[in-house]
Amino acid sequence: MSEVKESEFKGKPMLILSQGPEDKFPFQFGLKKAQLIVEHIEDIKNFVAKHAQK
Repeated sequence: MSEVKESEFKGKPMLILSQGPEDKFPFQFGLKKAQLIVEHIEDIKNFVAKHAQK
């Protein structure tokens, strides 16, 4: 089960996405990258749809 947590790095907010408690390499990013993701969410969805079919 995936998990979403918030953390801090050098006083900056971070979002951590993991595939579960055993995930050794969770996906972590800060506010600037989160804003880019939000801005390009449709492109990301299209990318997933295109490559998940294979």
